[in-house]
Amino acid sequence: MTMSDTDRSVEKRAATTRAITAAVVSAAVAVLFSALPARSEISELRARDAAIALSRGDSVAAVDHYTAILAEENIPDDRRATLLNDRAVAYVRLGKTREAIEDYNKAVVLFPEYAAVYNNRGNLLMALGLHGEALKDFNRAIALAPGYAAAYNNRAGAQSRLGHADDAIRDYTRAIKLMPSSPAPLAGRGKAYLSQDRPHAAIRDFSRAVGADARFATGYRNRAEAKIEVAHYNEAIEDLSRAIAFDVANPEAYLLRGHSYLAIGDAPAAVTDFTRVIELAPSDTIGYEARGLANTMAEAFDAAFADLNEAIRLNPRSATAFAYRGFAYVRNGQPDIAQRDLDAAAALEKDNPEVLWALAESEEAQGRSEKAIEHLRRALAIKPDFKRAADSLQRLGFVLASASDTPVKGLGGFGWQVIANSGRFYAVSDNHPNIRVPLEPLGEGQPRILSWELKDAPFRDIGVLTYHGGVIEGREKPEEVELAAIIDLKSNSVVAIEPHRQGKEVSNWTWGENGRVTIASVDGVTDEFTLRQVRQEPTVSRYRQQDRGESSDPYWAPWNEGPWASDPSHRSRSASRARKAKKPKSFFQLLFGN
Repeated sequence: MTMSDTDRSVEKRAATTRAITAAVVSAAVAVLFSALPARSEISELRARDAAIALSRGDSVAAVDHYTAILAEENIPDDRRATLLNDRAVAYVRLGKTREAIEDYNKAVVLFPEYAAVYNNRGNLLMALGLHGEALKDFNRAIALAPGYAAAYNNRAGAQSRLGHADDAIRDYTRAIKLMPSSPAPLAGRGKAYLSQDRPHAAIRDFSRAVGADARFATGYRNRAEAKIEVAHYNEAIEDLSRAIAFDVANPEAYLLRGHSYLAIGDAPAAVTDFTRVIELAPSDTIGYEARGLANTMAEAFDAAFADLNEAIRLNPRSATAFAYRGFAYVRNGQPDIAQRDLDAAAALEKDNPEVLWALAESEEAQGRSEKAIEHLRRALAIKPDFKRAADSLQRLGFVLASASDTPVKGLGGFGWQVIANSGRFYAVSDNHPNIRVPLEPLGEGQPRILSWELKDAPFRDIGVLTYHGGVIEGREKPEEVELAAIIDLKSNSVVAIEPHRQGKEVSNWTWGENGRVTIASVDGVTDEFTLRQVRQEPTVSRYRQQDRGESSDPYWAPWNEGPWASDPSHRSRSASRARKAKKPKSFFQLLFGN
């Protein structure tokens, strides 16, 4: 069949139409693809979404985003390493330790100069209890980035867990200098000071930590522990109350506060706190033991025996529970039954301070004071800050200083003597026999008394004892340091121990008429203490003659004071009259004296 001219014309038009259509489609597709972001831009968008998910705590979404990006090819090694590091962080939060370690290891291979990945891997190794391996990672991170504050803080944590308290303190100090407003290194150094029996130094760091973060519950709890060591129980109770307000389900805080209440003789309040401990940790004996002791102190013997019986049921090998129950029998007038429990406690843990204290209470109740004193001295040798044992010794008329104090010649002065006791140094004075000043060191060397100053009113009975605190590493060379102990002779307590001098730098003390002292310390921190409550003289209102044109309202007018003062209408009328009376003079009036 032959195609006609008409058919050829139709076919030609159709072909032309198809060509035009194809061209238009191709152009549209080109325009569409040109409007889409490039592959690198898509990756950046995904990375941003991943970072947002990670910051919001959506670790699952973060892992998905990072995995999608890492599946792409042609990503530079350093960029891939950072993505692996970030995905590892998300894995850690999800508890996927193996996957996190694999990502960190890959990142280290791809980008060995990346300090953050060593720091993060070190944190994970710390969580796994591999403190030595973690220390190696923190060392590498610091070598790569000498100003890496977080790495110093984390390395200090590793040093603490390895028992290297001095090294930990040095690292925490570097971290504090690099990030002075962060509570973490301050709290860490405070705990290191506590481990070295330096509670006053610890209190100072914990105070700065909670000053940096007023909601830092751990900081309040740690400061309370330090205050308990220096027998500042009421202050400890305040700190623990703050900690509980921010962390209401922490049994440790209730336990510490309960024991602080016991120390000041408030057994009912202690029972309330120990009850909360039991509610939060019902399978732990510690709450029942503590409440049993508190109920005994409150002479609620039935409740005490019920608690201590439950503690022994939960843990038949609890020496403390047997000791407390024995003490309860002693207080309840049942010495024979008490002795069986006390013998069982001593058989389980003969060197437990609580057991020794309970044995002493039994001996005292039976009139054997010398035997009681022997048990109490042993208890204090094991636990020097054991208040109940110290109180019992004082009640028995025993002077602890004569027992195990060793005078150190050549270190005293100004009416004070330096003595050593259980590896610690104290300042004692015959002029002030009821106080022992702990001479906490700051560096290497023995403490030496340098000065003693008693203040005048309004700081009567406040004294400042300065002493040599050792030698520490300075900026250029080792430097000697001095510390100053603020002592309240009225309450026989040490208020604080402050760094006073380091090398050539000296702190600045301002003693105010308001009973407060402000100390700008050598380490750049300012502390303030209210040492005396100064009574303020009441302000006496006096009648004065009114100026011409001034409001005729007397100063005692009811609409100016009392319940009427809150009435806006009275305030507005009075203010209007005052404004009329105080109309400012014009320039010409001022110039010509009119």
